Amino acid sequence: FCRVDPYGFERPDDFDYASYEAFFSRYLVVLTRRAIKWSKLLKGNNSVQKSLKVKRYIRKGIPNEHRALIWMIVSGAQTNMEQNPGYYHRLLEGEKNDKLVEAVKTDMNRTFPDNVKFRKTADPCLQHALYNVLVAYGHHNKAVGYCQGMNFIAGYLILITKNEEESFWLLDALIGRILPDYYSPAMLGLKTDQEVLGELVKMKIPAVAELMERHGVTWTLVVSRWFICLFIDILPVETVLRIWDCLFYEGSKIMFRVALTLIKQHQAFILEATNFPDICDKFKQITKGTFVTECHSFMQKIFTDPGSLSMATINKLRETCREKLLSQG
Repeated sequence: FCRVDPYGFERPDDFDYASYEAFFSRYLVVLTRRAIKWSKLLKGNNSVQKSLKVKRYIRKGIPNEHRALIWMIVSGAQTNMEQNPGYYHRLLEGEKNDKLVEAVKTDMNRTFPDNVKFRKTADPCLQHALYNVLVAYGHHNKAVGYCQGMNFIAGYLILITKNEEESFWLLDALIGRILPDYYSPAMLGLKTDQEVLGELVKMKIPAVAELMERHGVTWTLVVSRWFICLFIDILPVETVLRIWDCLFYEGSKIMFRVALTLIKQHQAFILEATNFPDICDKFKQITKGTFVTECHSFMQKIFTDPGSLSMATINKLRETCREKLLSQG
């Protein structure tokens, strides 16, 4: 058995190889079928237009060999990169903010210690690329600068694109457009979205909302890492990438679909909790196991389990939650 997965992550000691092999042999069939369809769709001209067909294809997963390209196109990162030639390199050559550089350096060794490609001994060591992307981004978006959590996202982007400049523009697409205000110093967007999830759970899974309230467990406590790291280190790599496929195309509401599906699917299990630490523990448990490993069936469920979820509903909830947070501030 391979101790290291295709992305360079070491598998934990308790990794269940048997059930993973069983899943992957089935998933491989799906991947092969999808790859043929994608090749036909792209037919050598390497571009796609947004359409219902493309959206359907993306929901069923982008083959790894096309992933960087499709993310670049559908997120708008490709257009931005083409309209700003040389911009990324100019950021790296320009004056640097020492505090930002220090903050990024501090997090280098903390980023994916379990990934062999990010080790100092690796050749090439991806820490260099990661450092460049984060420093460039901090100077590009001064309002955000650098915030913990961004290192994991940039790291994943580098693993998939194998390209610094593309990773930079994808990071910009995520932080600048797709995720509203998650990484600004006050993290207002992030706090808002955690409250929005709470409201959605009240509407769709009221028993869980009631349990949380009764024991005084805040949503921030159990889901902030889900949102900050976009499920990195929470869910299996393959599943995270499938979520990101949709995130780049459909935007931030995918985050709510995933969170609601995890909670709804494990509602009975969560409701067994009888106290505060117990609830927190249950929320850690529900992100493990075959349900989340089987990324293909999991992705089908995120579009059916939570029921309808319109952007209008989310925006309305965001407005009221944001106002509430600001009035408490």
